[in-house]
Amino acid sequence: MSYPYQIKTQAQYHQAYARSVQEPEAFWSDIADHFVWKKKWDRVLDWNFTEPRVAWFSGAQLNITENCLDRHLPDKSDQPAIIWEPNDPSEPNRILTYGDLHRQVCLFAQVLLNNGIKKGDRVCIYMGMVPELAIAVLACARIGAIHSVIFGGFSAQSISDRLQDAGASCIVTCDGAFRGAKDIPLKAVIDEALTGNTIVNTVLVYARTRTGVSMIKGRDHWWDEEMEKASQQVLESGSLLPAATMEAEDPLFILYTSGSTGKPKGVVHTQAGYMIWANYTFVNVFQYQPGQIHFCTADIGWITGHSYILYGPLSAGATTLMFEGIPTWPDPGRFWNIVDKYKVNILYTAPTAIRSLMSFGLDPLANKDLSSLQVLGTVGEPINEEAWHWYHQQVGKGDCPIVDTWWQTETGGCLISNMAGVTPGIPAWASLPLPGVQPILVDENGKECVEPDEKGIVKGNLCMRFPWPGILRTTYGDHERCRTNYFATYPGLYFTGDGALRDANGNYRITGRVDDVLNVSGHRLGTAEVENAINMHAGVVESAVVGYPHEIKGQGVYAYVIVEHLHGDETQMRRDILQTVSQQIGPIAKPDKIQFVSGLPKTRSGKIMRRILRKIAEGELAQLGDTSTLLDPAVVEEIAKGRIV
Repeated sequence: MSYPYQIKTQAQYHQAYARSVQEPEAFWSDIADHFVWKKKWDRVLDWNFTEPRVAWFSGAQLNITENCLDRHLPDKSDQPAIIWEPNDPSEPNRILTYGDLHRQVCLFAQVLLNNGIKKGDRVCIYMGMVPELAIAVLACARIGAIHSVIFGGFSAQSISDRLQDAGASCIVTCDGAFRGAKDIPLKAVIDEALTGNTIVNTVLVYARTRTGVSMIKGRDHWWDEEMEKASQQVLESGSLLPAATMEAEDPLFILYTSGSTGKPKGVVHTQAGYMIWANYTFVNVFQYQPGQIHFCTADIGWITGHSYILYGPLSAGATTLMFEGIPTWPDPGRFWNIVDKYKVNILYTAPTAIRSLMSFGLDPLANKDLSSLQVLGTVGEPINEEAWHWYHQQVGKGDCPIVDTWWQTETGGCLISNMAGVTPGIPAWASLPLPGVQPILVDENGKECVEPDEKGIVKGNLCMRFPWPGILRTTYGDHERCRTNYFATYPGLYFTGDGALRDANGNYRITGRVDDVLNVSGHRLGTAEVENAINMHAGVVESAVVGYPHEIKGQGVYAYVIVEHLHGDETQMRRDILQTVSQQIGPIAKPDKIQFVSGLPKTRSGKIMRRILRKIAEGELAQLGDTSTLLDPAVVEEIAKGRIV
């Protein structure tokens, strides 16, 4: 399969970008023509950022799995679709061809139907990184059920909140998962999350770790037994399950992400626009060529895994590599062993992983053949220059372009990125917007920032003035929350929540969050969400959480906590708080530093001045600004003195 819409030169990029802005409907209509439709669209785009309302390819009918699987069968039935590398390198790997994957997806789609799951039902998936996770996701899409994948590191309470919000009737899980040296008891966590739940009536369990689990009669079913029944049905009928007909704007999946309030919000992506955006960005950003091995190291529980392990690569007929483990186990050479073993051509990972691997020096890279690598990529957070150069020199041997991709759960795929070997890469700059993406920098009042500084740099809050096909459509069950979160801050614009710089050539550098959201190891955490978890501890009166620079994670979590009684043992209290946060959200949200304080800097109206707390956490004590208007200015001095270094 060739990609007629793949941009090959810088001149083609400028041409495509100009057309995408001047004639967006004609531009995207031409690209959409290269996909499989059950019925073509009546209208390419209908939008209004005030309501907000966005609809792409209205009137069209399709099924995304036909574009990811069925259409490749005539030419690629025997080509690897998914290569799976297990956590333990001594365990055999698995390779699923497009033919294998198609059959497994159709069978599990039948399993879902057999268990009463129908079009529009919500199915939560809480699994380790095994091929069955990909199969479950695609099977949901095949029958039109809305999938919501929950990252395997979330706690029972976090899962319970998501199940309730989505109104899920079915969960797909594993008995357990392997992750580095740990065995994670997934089914036991699900059982805890289901305490008091009256909506979920089906739990499908894939046996991965073979640990003992509780199976509730009538509710819990083993994956293998259900697949056996479905296989028997196929034998009797003589055919695999056809794909359901979906409308272009039907929901495809819900993915929960942290916001600036405590409750996670379910970002909704729909069928047609998301498919085209994931495919178009995959093919162009990575300059994917048929036959290449694409290794995205993300977890499918995050948007990166959805778009660049599954939907983007599979819709392009690519071979995608899925890894169960972590980069440092059984040793910090694991990624390089995988690249060497499978002759990986494209490696897409997070700056956090790169900085972590840098800390082990060059020994783990010794005697690893990385010559197959042609493209490197980073995702999840801005990459610092030191990590960029190490990645470029030590991993890419100075020979591989690095695509520094900026995007979000809400955007569905990359919005700003260089294209590998086509448009220039600049260390620590995401560079140019992709065709269809129209960024604008505004000040706090929503006025466009156009005046450059002495270096020719314009600085402001990053917004978008026009929809792209992969933009979120709503937040599940609460459209008003979608409006207030993304479209109300600056009327007529989509607000990303990030600040950015733009140079004279139109390149963008993302400077980080400007709202109350942290970016820890590429994972978004709302400050309110973490504070709520800390405040659940019986001894805590109040807390405030901010981010601070962390040399591995990018941002660390610094918590200022007021407690009733310390009883002299700060260490035990810290342990208890960390345990509470783990139980409420998951280990990823645990604060790196907890400082016990007697009060917090507040305005007279009671608002916590996080700006001051952020400066203290960052060690910028000379830049605290005017504190005289605070309710109790003396508390700032006390907090600054007690800062944890």
